[in-house]
Amino acid sequence: MSSHPTHFQGSVTEAIEAAVRAAIPDARVAASGSGGHYVVEVISPVFEGKGTLARHRLVLTSIAHLMSGDMAPVHAVDKLITETA
Repeated sequence: MSSHPTHFQGSVTEAIEAAVRAAIPDARVAASGSGGHYVVEVISPVFEGKGTLARHRLVLTSIAHLMSGDMAPVHAVDKLITETA
């Protein structure tokens, strides 16, 4: 995995999981990765009836603050899995 410079203190995966849970309170969230590249899996009934783009927007909007700026801790979400159950 490549290195990605950031000033972020703490666990990036925990920050991703907390941000998604704040936006989607009933979600089961698992994030993994390092070096600015992450895989995020979110399971929630809120995705019911929504297409892939709408599901991904919900998740990516919730972590946008972790992806903003030159020294953002999240450079890319390499894989985003969104399921209803």
